[in-house]
Amino acid sequence: MEEKNNIQPDVDEVSASPEEYDDIQERGVLNKAALFFLEIIKIVILAGITIGLVRYFLFKPFYVKGHSMEPAFYEKDYLIIDEITYRFRGPERGEVIVFDSPVNEDHYLKRVVALPGERVKVEDNKVVVYNDEHPRGLVLEEFYLEEDTPGSTSVTLGDDQYFVMGDNRDASYDSRRFGAIDANDVVGRVWFRGWPFSRISTFDVPQYNINPNNNAA
Repeated sequence: MEEKNNIQPDVDEVSASPEEYDDIQERGVLNKAALFFLEIIKIVILAGITIGLVRYFLFKPFYVKGHSMEPAFYEKDYLIIDEITYRFRGPERGEVIVFDSPVNEDHYLKRVVALPGERVKVEDNKVVVYNDEHPRGLVLEEFYLEEDTPGSTSVTLGDDQYFVMGDNRDASYDSRRFGAIDANDVVGRVWFRGWPFSRISTFDVPQYNINPNNNAA
């Protein structure tokens, strides 16, 4: 019987020179760095898209210009506007809203004083609201004001209209001058103040004193 020889194929041994080894190592490091930066770019792009969607559909930053809403808001206050709440309900009395100006391309910041279907009368430094619940009129006790409300006007609002005024009544260009605003022009409500740091706060709807003894004659 013939003895079988274990024959192994020749294998060429390949060894890299020090220069080639360094080159391979360098390429590996570069590939890892490239992958890392690609991941960073993806994260930045996704974050930008997310921030853009949030700003466009949910929240919007707003800088206060002027003095018409003092003392609640001062010039250069940085506010965050909630744009989603009014997709589910309308503005409430006392809420501070941002809306498209009816006279130019600016955005205005004012407080909602009267609601759709109501009649509002400004007279004798008072604001009187007439509605089904208070047909003889309700004098609003606006505790957030530092001064009376000058002017004289009487407006009956349509089904989708709001009467708005600034808290600094002497320095505010508002519905006393340009009339009621349409619901479609409302951008959103003031939700948060982020600047200055000393006045960071969120905002709730003020509770008016609904007292039958305040009914206007």
